[in-house]
Amino acid sequence: MARHIAIVEDEATIRHNYEDALRRYGYQVSGYGDRESALAALKRRLPDLVIIDVGLGDDVEGGFELCRELRSMSRSLPLIFLTARDSDLDVISGLRLGADDYLTKDISLQHLIARVVALFRRVEALSGGSKDEQLLERGPLKFSVERMEVNWNGAPVPLTVTEFWIIHSLIRHPGHVRSRQQLMDDANVLVDDQTITSHVKRIRRKFLETDPGFDRLDTVYGG
Repeated sequence: MARHIAIVEDEATIRHNYEDALRRYGYQVSGYGDRESALAALKRRLPDLVIIDVGLGDDVEGGFELCRELRSMSRSLPLIFLTARDSDLDVISGLRLGADDYLTKDISLQHLIARVVALFRRVEALSGGSKDEQLLERGPLKFSVERMEVNWNGAPVPLTVTEFWIIHSLIRHPGHVRSRQQLMDDANVLVDDQTITSHVKRIRRKFLETDPGFDRLDTVYGG
């Protein structure tokens, strides 16, 4: 069965262009022009991936609110922001809300498809489990690839798909510095340095919410 992608974009021409491109690659696609109609439909049945614009008509922060609502419904649903808004604050806000990727509309359709394929590849890896690495334990950290679960001192740490694979990369090389490029390669994602940094900050904050004394994740600059 074809993967189902939902696109939430208020400009009809742009939305139809994305819909047509994704359908040519074999995906089932549903398009929505505003947050209310999208949320009503997605509450009935979640798709396999959602692409969201930040500004939805007069609802200038509608995409952010929709992301927040969808993430509360599913922590593992892949979410991509695709928007003309490219300020640092918007990128960081989108990632803090739990988006897996933040893209600007000047990217090519081929680039968008590549990012979608990469996210689905990671989802498939998770759903298929791992034959030789079903459960990793590093001190108080327990990491299950098959169930996409991370626990710290027995408490669950809710991670998105991208955050999960970044942690996977780090715990496979405990005590070693991993470059941003290595994290991107391991997480199968192509983003800029600042986006990776934002993901790492979000991961650290989630662990701190679980354990205020958490100090196992450091950022090393330069080199």
